[in-house]
Amino acid sequence: MIRIFKHYVRKSLFLLGVIEVLILLAAIIAGLTLRFTQLDLTPIDYADHWPEFVTFVTSVYVAMLAVGLYQPEVLRDTRMTLVRLAVAMGLGLVLTSVVSYVVRDVGIWRSIFLYALGFAFVGLLLSRAVFFRLADREGFKRRVVLLGAGERAKRIAEMEKSVHGVNFTCAGVIRLTEAETAIPNAPYIADISSLLDYVRQVGAEEIVVANEERRGTLPIHDLLVCKMQGVWVRDATTFIEQETGVVDLESVSPSWMIFSDGFVRSGRLDLALKRTFDIIVSLLLLALSLPILILVALAIKLTSPGPIFSRQERVGQGGQTFRVMKFRSMRTDAERAGPQWAQKNDDRVTSIGRVIRLTRIDEIPQIFNVLKGDMSFVGPRPERPVFVDELTRQIPYYEERHQVKPGITGWAQINYPYGASTEDARRKLQYDLYYIKNYSIFLDLLVLIQTLRVILWPEGAR
Repeated sequence: MIRIFKHYVRKSLFLLGVIEVLILLAAIIAGLTLRFTQLDLTPIDYADHWPEFVTFVTSVYVAMLAVGLYQPEVLRDTRMTLVRLAVAMGLGLVLTSVVSYVVRDVGIWRSIFLYALGFAFVGLLLSRAVFFRLADREGFKRRVVLLGAGERAKRIAEMEKSVHGVNFTCAGVIRLTEAETAIPNAPYIADISSLLDYVRQVGAEEIVVANEERRGTLPIHDLLVCKMQGVWVRDATTFIEQETGVVDLESVSPSWMIFSDGFVRSGRLDLALKRTFDIIVSLLLLALSLPILILVALAIKLTSPGPIFSRQERVGQGGQTFRVMKFRSMRTDAERAGPQWAQKNDDRVTSIGRVIRLTRIDEIPQIFNVLKGDMSFVGPRPERPVFVDELTRQIPYYEERHQVKPGITGWAQINYPYGASTEDARRKLQYDLYYIKNYSIFLDLLVLIQTLRVILWPEGAR
C-alpha cells in the first residue's frame, strides 16, 4: 500500500495511474506532432506548448477518476471499461475546451485535442488489457500470514475470495489457542519452532495479528524478531482499513482508535482550508446548476401540491441540530405515520421526486446550509434526530461521526448505496470513520471528483 496524504492507495493502482498519465502525455504530444506535420509546421518547439500538455493530461485524468475507471469492479470488466472510458474521453474534451476558452495561455486547436483523445483511447485500452492479465498474478500481491484462526482471521481469509481486486493472498494461518477453530487444519503455534522460519518458508512478507484474545497468547518475542528482520506486522483492524477503505466495526477497539495515527482534531489551518474549499465549491456548483435548479423548482410546483423545498431537522457537528434544505421529492403527507426510512420504489415519492433523487439533484439546495456553516461539502450524511437516537443505541461508535460537519457528499455516499436500515447505517459508519480518521483536503477532492460517478451511475439511489 502507498499512503498519499493519509489515504491508502494500492501499489498496483498507483503504478497504473502513473503509466496512464504518461500515456496521456504521449497522446497529446503525438496529436500535436501529427497535426503540425499535416500542416507542414515543423520543426515543433514542444516547450512552447507545455500549458496545453498539462491541461489535456489533467483534464482527461480527472475525468477518468470522475467516472470511476479505477474502481475494482470496472478494472476487471471489459465492457464497463469501454463505456466509462468513452464517457471519460467526452468529459475530458469538454474540460479541455472550457479551460482553453477561459485561460488565454492555453491556445491549442481542438483538432489536436481530438487526435490526442484518439491516441489516448487506444493507449489506455492497451494499458488496461495488460493490467487485467497481470494484476491478479500472485507476484503482484502481498503474501500474508494470519496469526490467529478464529472468526476474525476467517473474515480476512474470506476477503481474498469475495472482494474484487484484493491486494493480498493468505500464505498461511497459525492457530494460537485450542479454542480457535474457525479455520480448520491451521498449525498450532506451539508446533512451529520458529515463526520467522515459517514466514520465510511460505514466502510471506507480512504478518496480520488477527486473534480475538491477546492477553497471554501473542508470541511477542517472535513477532519482534520478525519485525527486526523486515517482516511487516499489523493488527487486523489496520489491515482491513488499508485493504477496504473502512474502519471495521467488528474488530475495532477504543485502544486502537486512541493509538492509531488518525482521529486527530484538525488545526486552524486545516479548518480554514476546508472552509475555503466548501465556499468555493458551493458557489461554483450554485452558479453552474442555477438553470437546472430553476427548472426543477418549476417542475415541482407544477406537478405536486405543496412547497418547493423541504426542511428537516438533522444532527450536525457536536450533536447540534439544524434544518437541512432540500428539494421536496415526496408528497406533503409522506410522514403522516411518523418518520421512516426511504425504501426502494417508495410510493411516497412524487414523479419529479423520483428523477431528482436518482440524479441527486434534490441534494443541491444543501449548498445554502454549507454557505451558512451548518454543513461541509464533504462529510458524513446528516441524519434525523429520531434515527440518530436509535442508531446510537444499536451501533458502537456511531456518535463519533458527529465530530465533523456533515456533508452533501462523502466517502460513505460514493462507496455505499443509499442507507435505509440499521445495517446500512452500520456499514456506512465504517466509511465515515475512515474519512474522519484519514481526513485531508486531498481526500475531499477525491470524493468531490468521484461524486460524478454516483450521479452518472446512480446505483442505490432512493
